[in-house]
Parts: sequence; structure tokens; C-alpha cells
Amino acid sequence: MTHIAETFLALHIKGDPLLMVNVWDRGSAKMMVAMGAKALATSSAAHAFTLGRPDGGTLTRDEALAHAADIVSAVAVPVQGDFENGFGDDPETCAETVRMAAEVGLAGICIEDTALPAQTAYDFELAVDRIAAAAAAARDLGHDFVLTARADGIMTGAYDTDEALRRLLAFEAAGADCLYAPLPPDMGALARICAAATAPVNALVAGPFNQQSHAEFAKIGVARLSLGSALSRITHRAIYDAATAMFGSGDFSKLQNGIDSAIIDDLLK
Repeated sequence: MTHIAETFLALHIKGDPLLMVNVWDRGSAKMMVAMGAKALATSSAAHAFTLGRPDGGTLTRDEALAHAADIVSAVAVPVQGDFENGFGDDPETCAETVRMAAEVGLAGICIEDTALPAQTAYDFELAVDRIAAAAAAARDLGHDFVLTARADGIMTGAYDTDEALRRLLAFEAAGADCLYAPLPPDMGALARICAAATAPVNALVAGPFNQQSHAEFAKIGVARLSLGSALSRITHRAIYDAATAMFGSGDFSKLQNGIDSAIIDDLLK
């Protein structure tokens, strides 16, 4: 029988990127699958928001695992866990996080190179050792498990594209299955990363990359697209705009923009 992580890995095709949708609860998960998502992911930011917390190292590993398990139980498609820095600095913690993630049914996780809750990047050697330990743990599972290694320094301002690429190629050599540098400067930089790597590359559809189409990502060799907290933030925008009008001028007209409950009920069956 094919393991769900094998199915997940097979969906990572350079030039035909998988749209992996980040969700934050059972309802959003079921809705996205009903509308065509072939794979889902958690979002650390969106999850934190549901708990009344900001993003960036505010979740515990137990909370993230329980949240991921809840989403896994709601759908039949592969689910990846957005597991921030692996919930610890040392390589063995990252390895243990992989093992625990597999136990709750996740098809993979991503681990970033940021020493949360700070925005500083781990030293190069430690960053590589962390991914190597996580990859070794994944290989010891006895089935596929998609380990995504993230180089977040471009997004956080810790380093440039050259350093991100150096790290990504080292992560690939250490055993990472997918590579991810959120928000490079432009499509040219993203194309450079895709061309240099043998492993599939994930691109975050956020910021200026919202203006790109699926076909444009495909053309430069992206293998997977993720949304981060974008869908969650859209819901927050709707809430914020409606509340601003209600509490500001007493205007309730924005409440008319809600979707018919019958449509949602049908998607949640």
C-alpha cells in the first residue's frame, strides 16, 4: 500500500508545481480539499492567530502536533506541518520532531534556519547539522517522509540570496527532500534557485509573488507553491474591515459580503 508521504512526494514536479494550501482548522481543510486541493499544510502564523498569539516561536511542539493531527484526521490528502525551527536549536530535537510528526500522520514537515523567537539565523554549520539529523530521522522511519529545509534569511533580512542558495544546496546534500527560501528578491532570484537545485523547490505566494500566475512559476521550474498565512489573513481583513465600519460609523453593510451558508455546508459534507 502506498504511504501518503510517497503520494505527497510524487506531487512535487518541477515545471508543474503542486499548490499546497495552508489551512488552520478542520473547516478550512475540508473546504480546500472539496475545492480541489491535492495537499495541505498547516501554518504556524494562522495557527497562532487562532490561539490569540502572534507568529514567530509562540507555539509549543505539543500544540503544533495536536493541531496537525486534527487536520490530518479531517482529510484524506497529504498534510505537511509548518514546524518552524523544529521546536529547538539542537539537531536531535529536530530529529525527534520528525519522528513525532510522522507518528501523528503528517506526510512531511518544514524546518527553518531561524533561531526563534529571535530573527537571527543559525550559523551555517549548525543549520546544516540540524537538517542532516532531521533527514536521518526521516530515512529511519521505514517509509517516505518529505522533509522541507527552509532558508529564511532573505525574508528576515539575515542574509542575501547567495547565502540562501549556499544553505539550500547544503541542505539538499544533507538529505532534504524539498528546498524553500521564502520571498527572494524577484522571480529571477527564484529561477536561479530552481536551476541550481536538483531537489524540488517550494515558492511562497506572498508579497510581490501574488502577482505571478501558476504558469509563470511553472516556467521557471518551481515544484511546489504554498500560501503561508495568506488565506488566514484574508479572513482577518474581512473581519477588520467589517469591524472598522461597525464600530466607526455604525455601518453594517460589509456583513452583506458573506457567502451563502448552503455553499459552505456542501463543501463540509
